Amino acid sequence: MDWQAITARIEAAVTPYIGTGKVADYIPALARVDPARFGMAIVQGNGEMITLGDSHEPFSIQSISKVFTLSMALRHYGEDVWNRVGREPTGSAFNSIVQLENEKGIPRNPLINAGAIVVTDMLVAASNRDAMVQELLARFHRLSGDDTIGIDEEVAESESATGSRNRALAHFMAAFGNMANPVEDALHAYFRQCAVRMSCRQLARAALFLAYDGCDPINREQLVTRENCRRINAVMMTCGHYDNSGDFAYRIGLPGKSGVGGGILCIAPGHGAIAVWSPGLNASGTSMVGAIALEELVEATGWSVFG
Repeated sequence: MDWQAITARIEAAVTPYIGTGKVADYIPALARVDPARFGMAIVQGNGEMITLGDSHEPFSIQSISKVFTLSMALRHYGEDVWNRVGREPTGSAFNSIVQLENEKGIPRNPLINAGAIVVTDMLVAASNRDAMVQELLARFHRLSGDDTIGIDEEVAESESATGSRNRALAHFMAAFGNMANPVEDALHAYFRQCAVRMSCRQLARAALFLAYDGCDPINREQLVTRENCRRINAVMMTCGHYDNSGDFAYRIGLPGKSGVGGGILCIAPGHGAIAVWSPGLNASGTSMVGAIALEELVEATGWSVFG
């Protein structure tokens, strides 16, 4: 790969669009983020890292955390995870309550808010709310090789203060018997997991195991089974961008997960992991500039899973 030419191509493609899109202003702490920021990191199996822009700058990973909590839940509970959450795309917004009543409190997938709350509830039940968050942070520290990763307490408090919709989802699921813990305990952990701050460099490195059958190719640690790695990537491909998932697969063709902090994590199986950040979002909550950068990357490398 001529990475110098590839990064120059990406930079030329995104430059006219830097600052476009809308920041997630419904979370006050995110509303103040500069929309003109852009960073990208690509980590390959040999540890080589290619970066652009603000790749060192930490940001709130938000819903990208759901990929990692799902991997933890599959390690704890195996196939039993799917008794409480489905694997189907929704075609609805990330915080929609519409389908929960018809489907008796079982969320469509673990990457929408309702599904992620259930997954967090499972992890809280395995220990407690604070231990669950510490386990997640320890996992990020180990996977990235960087123990500076932490929680943005202002964002966590802001999420909790504006979290009425998430509380409604959790109480609705509790009414159907699909919450094992008190709602506030599960949501305390959920709001904090979404407020984890990471840079593109840290995030791409932490997710590298998902590009190599669940095994970190650098330290050889098996983080999830090969089968569960395939399942996580499949759910990311079909459900990782809410009602924008089909368009993302059409344009980019990689398993991915977006967050309303402006980050996108993508997995190129057999090649590496990619993290991109630009805070301006499209109507579905996916980074506009981030998606453009990823589309250019895939065009230049041929990494789409569809060839």
